[in-house]
Amino acid sequence: MNTSFVTPTQLTSSELLGATDDLELIAQRVVEGFMHGLHQSPFVGFSVEFASHREYMPGDDLKHINWRLFGRHEKLFVKEYDAETNVEVHLIVDASRSMIAAGKWSCAAMLAAALGHLAIRQRDAIGLTLFADQIQTHLRPRCTADHQLEVLHALSRPQDHPACETARVLHEVAELSPRRGLKVLISDFYFPHDELADAFAHFRHYGHEMIVFHVLTPLETAMPVSGPVRFRDLETGEEIVTQAEAIRDEFVSAVNQWQSELKTLCQRYEIDYLAIDSETPLPIALREYFQRRSELF
Repeated sequence: MNTSFVTPTQLTSSELLGATDDLELIAQRVVEGFMHGLHQSPFVGFSVEFASHREYMPGDDLKHINWRLFGRHEKLFVKEYDAETNVEVHLIVDASRSMIAAGKWSCAAMLAAALGHLAIRQRDAIGLTLFADQIQTHLRPRCTADHQLEVLHALSRPQDHPACETARVLHEVAELSPRRGLKVLISDFYFPHDELADAFAHFRHYGHEMIVFHVLTPLETAMPVSGPVRFRDLETGEEIVTQAEAIRDEFVSAVNQWQSELKTLCQRYEIDYLAIDSETPLPIALREYFQRRSELF
């Protein structure tokens, strides 16, 4: 496959995930293709100062047009700004066994890579923690091109994906980077909600802003299959055989209830929540969220 001609709909292809260069390309295409037109990044710092001008592009916020330059050059230019105060963006990614199902790991890794690229573009420091039953990888937040490559390498290399049935490891993650910043937690969240509540409280104790990305597959949200089905718990290995038609309504209702409870839990701790379908092209999945976040600034 020639990755020089990747289209937005191909950016979630698992064929591209497996090399640092490929993941870097995905991150660049996602961010560059869909951040144009947003008047500020969702990871912008606490205050901004003028940096430079560039030519107007369709979709740019009209309030940033320099009309004096238009009068002199008869071309539209917009003002660009830099963050005065850099933010530490800590990417926390669930690398447990359940995340290998139906492309969830590819989706999570590409999402983390795109957010890391966006942060570096804003001159913010990025850190990465991969976790399962214990911490698998931890890279302290830094803001250099070499460090970004380290993050991409950690996300793109083969993972062991051990089992994980508890969220208690997140307390250890919270202690690794106590400096106030932005915590981005990406997981399928197969954990008891009381454990998640304790972990969320731990992160919020340090004053972090927090974003939760809930990665789900179409099988989990709609069960679009029929006939006999075998369910296997990827964490415990337990198996159940049943008929899809007999359980579909109850199954989908239970998943919706579980997802709603997680969303409510996030709201309780003032954490932004976004569910992502693992088969939705990543730029489409992120666009609505970026637009909603940008309206807050």
